[in-house]
Amino acid sequence: MVMERQYISAEGYLEIVGSPEYVDRIVELVEGEIVLMSKPSGLHGQITMLLGAKLFNYAAENGLGIVTAAETGFILERNPDGRDTVRALDIAFLSSARVPAVLPDHLVDIAPDLAVEIVSRSNKVVDMHRKIRQLLAAGTALVWIVHPETRTVEVHTRIGAATLENDDTLTGGDVLPGFEIPVREIFPAQASS
Repeated sequence: MVMERQYISAEGYLEIVGSPEYVDRIVELVEGEIVLMSKPSGLHGQITMLLGAKLFNYAAENGLGIVTAAETGFILERNPDGRDTVRALDIAFLSSARVPAVLPDHLVDIAPDLAVEIVSRSNKVVDMHRKIRQLLAAGTALVWIVHPETRTVEVHTRIGAATLENDDTLTGGDVLPGFEIPVREIFPAQASS
């Protein structure tokens, strides 16, 4: 007898991650399967705060929308067979035209306009590419992948990708009109030797 594989829905995911076994873990749901993630490093947290603060301040000052952080869960796919996808994002921006001023106290059931991921040593390239594809397919217009080791940022849209280096300027494009930050300001200053 062949056992049929059981996949987890977004609702099932919420029940599982709410159990004592998962209380101190960061997990995502990828095509119906639970994926454990490592805890972010200090550098990861520092970069998240530096960039997140800039985005938050810009969005708030210009009344553009909401910025989230802290591995906020977004439902990116719902499938009839329960193979849903819930991704945890380091930073995300949602336009005020698409969401209320306060998000509900559960998973966000809409793709963000901008998704930001800070790459950790434990991230696998294959999974990062899958996450980018899932975000873009779900309606995210702009994805920034921040690489602390190389101090670069990959910018992904539905029409292509580019890599920005230290002296380049990262912009919000049509998603966050007028937002600009030199790539070097996303990273903590390097100690001089």
